[in-house]
Amino acid sequence: MTGVLPFGDAGCTEVSCAGGKGSSLARMAALGLPVPPGFVVPASALADALPDGGAGLRRLAQAQDAEAAQALVKTVELDPALRESVLAAYAALGRDRVPVAVRSSACAEDSEAASFAGQQETFLHVRGADQVRARIRDCWASFFSERALFYRAQKGSLSDLGMAVVVQRMVQAELAGVLFTCDPVRKRRDRMVVEAVIGLGEAAVSGAVTPDHYVLKRDGRVRKAHVHEQPYAIVADEAGGVTERPLSPDEGGVRKAGDELLARLAQLGDDLERRVGVPQDIEWAVQDGELYVLQARPVTT
Repeated sequence: MTGVLPFGDAGCTEVSCAGGKGSSLARMAALGLPVPPGFVVPASALADALPDGGAGLRRLAQAQDAEAAQALVKTVELDPALRESVLAAYAALGRDRVPVAVRSSACAEDSEAASFAGQQETFLHVRGADQVRARIRDCWASFFSERALFYRAQKGSLSDLGMAVVVQRMVQAELAGVLFTCDPVRKRRDRMVVEAVIGLGEAAVSGAVTPDHYVLKRDGRVRKAHVHEQPYAIVADEAGGVTERPLSPDEGGVRKAGDELLARLAQLGDDLERRVGVPQDIEWAVQDGELYVLQARPVTT
């Protein structure tokens, strides 16, 4: 396969092609959920770009030689057809140098059997076609880090070269966080849990700050609200990437998510869980009052 797959492409829903993250986003987009537009560089692209079809890289991975494997990947150039496809798909996302998130999407990722969440890289507020192509290569390289190879060795998947890459229009979040459509600690299906921070959700997902914590009934009514002062927000840097913005106590010490937003989140989460049949761990963001879904996967404990 030589071209990228828009989220609306039927092939994009296949984990073997788009990886866990990419296929999940494509399925949610097909359901009409508010997913920012984007496309997927298919999992076969890395092996296709290597002259030996990936045989040498596979040997390095099986030997768990992370340094040599990553060095090899960083020499890879996208083949001309794929490069043109990436350029066209990126241009279709909006204005010149539109900011995007470039995210790894391993083919075993987000499955209940072997969640790869957090094992590979995500790059935020990437601007310009050259930077997008460079970050695609960096995502491929992250699949061969020491940590990733160790994890894959435990799962018996060292020979796997299947790393897709998601490129998605960036949500400049004023508020973001995580929604669990069950209580993941107490295993209660009659509760939902929301975590919320000011700015991009990476502050909450990475554990860099303590997010507000809300326990909801299934209908979205707030059962408990724990507000935590947030000293800084992670926001987009106009030069590219992200930066930290200090928050005053008046800004960071107040409740982040209001009742209306929490009710909307509960409705969205209940709808998605009903459609897929299992409790979901959903990353969400709000920009200009619009609620977006950035990622969803089965809840793992």
